[in-house]
Amino acid sequence: MVQDDAQQSNLGLERGGQLPAMFSRYKNSVEQELYKAVPGSDVSEAYRLLRYHLGWIDQQGRAMGTTTSQGKALRPTLCLFACEALADDYSKALPAAAALELIHNFSLIHDDIQDQDVVRRHQPTVWHIWGVPKALAAGNAMQCTGDLALLGAGGKDVAPETVLRVSSILTESYMEMIQGQCMDLAFESRTDIKADEYLYMIACKTGALIRCGMEIGALLATEDEAKVRAFADFGDCLGQAFQIRDDYLGIWGDEATLGKATGNDIRRRKKSYPVVFALERASGRAMDDLLRIYGQDELEEDDVQRVLAVLDEVGSQEHSQRITEAAAARALEVLKPVSLPDWAQSEAEELVDFLAGREY
Repeated sequence: MVQDDAQQSNLGLERGGQLPAMFSRYKNSVEQELYKAVPGSDVSEAYRLLRYHLGWIDQQGRAMGTTTSQGKALRPTLCLFACEALADDYSKALPAAAALELIHNFSLIHDDIQDQDVVRRHQPTVWHIWGVPKALAAGNAMQCTGDLALLGAGGKDVAPETVLRVSSILTESYMEMIQGQCMDLAFESRTDIKADEYLYMIACKTGALIRCGMEIGALLATEDEAKVRAFADFGDCLGQAFQIRDDYLGIWGDEATLGKATGNDIRRRKKSYPVVFALERASGRAMDDLLRIYGQDELEEDDVQRVLAVLDEVGSQEHSQRITEAAAARALEVLKPVSLPDWAQSEAEELVDFLAGREY
């Protein structure tokens, strides 16, 4: 059941803290598989940039003492969880999990270039240090490394035809991701975007790899197509909840917690979900101001504040959280037909709660 706006706001604050247990359980396994997949920087300078982006080394190539610059590894975690929930053993999904994380990170390197972001995970972005040409090459190398990592699934007692199917699913999914990114870039010059268009875009750009992680993990665990489909649908719903919450944090999140500047989506005139909702709902002076501001090449701080005021007027903040809650509820609903161990059911619920109310 979707909570009212006040309840949703409080719920988000309560949920935003600690990562669910599954992230810590798989963390070391994912890291070890990634270390195996990404060669040392002595092999090529390109790998030095990859290892820097992944948070393993600093700009000078020295090993990092902490992991504060590493991400949550959401996609590989979901892959391993799906496999273990259905087969009590996630080891055969490790190559696929590493591939998912590398493909996701190739997209981040390229996204940072396209969005001109200078900070990612509390450290300068690859392009900002080494320039656009080298960053493009590093992103391409990350993609290739991910494709190669997936081939390791063949050495985990996985049938060759299953490896081929998994490879096909992954490639199709990151083609969807690229399609979604192209749509997102096109939205930057439009003010007539509808919510349904936006939701389709994020289903591609964000949802495809999240769905893919769940689907691949399930496929490597079972031949039951109904269970594989249920986990894929679960991933679809999680992708929507994750991205709209991300849009929420991009405007109203805490900068110190996120590790990147908030409000940047507005400054770049990015049409995130709260803005799309406002463009559909605003009228009169509020609509005139939105069209004027989003028609400018650059925004002043007064423009950013005016957009924030309009978002408040039309209830974008509350509505964004309501849509997130609805996607979270659907996620748990589509998983109901699958008989899961008690621990897996509990962790699925914990995961949904976290993604719907996270603060980072």
